[in-house]
Amino acid sequence: IGDYQLPNLTLNQPRKPLGKYGRMRKKFLQEHRPSLYTELLITGELMNSLHQTEQETLKQLEKMKSGLLLANPAPEKANDSLAWTRHMEQIRIQAEELILPETVYA
Repeated sequence: IGDYQLPNLTLNQPRKPLGKYGRMRKKFLQEHRPSLYTELLITGELMNSLHQTEQETLKQLEKMKSGLLLANPAPEKANDSLAWTRHMEQIRIQAEELILPETVYA
C-alpha cells in the first residue's frame, strides 16, 4: 500500500466465543498444565480444543441431568415454582460435580 508493505495476517481460529466450560478449561490449562497450554497455543489448536471440550461437557451434562431427573423427579412447576427451581439447580450442581473432573479438569 503506497510506500508501505503491510502483511496480510489471518487467523484460522473459530470466531465463536467460548462458553462457561471452555473458559474453565482454558483457566485450568493456564494454571495447572502450562506446557500443554503453550503447545496447543503454538500449534493453533487451543481454540478448537476448548470448543470441543465445551461441546462434550454440555452433551454429557444434558445426559446426566436427564438421568438424574428420571431418578429424582422434580415437583410440579405450576404448583411450587420455587421448589422446582431449587430442585433443578441441585440437579445441575450434581451433574457438574460428576462431569467436570472428567472433561474440564482432566
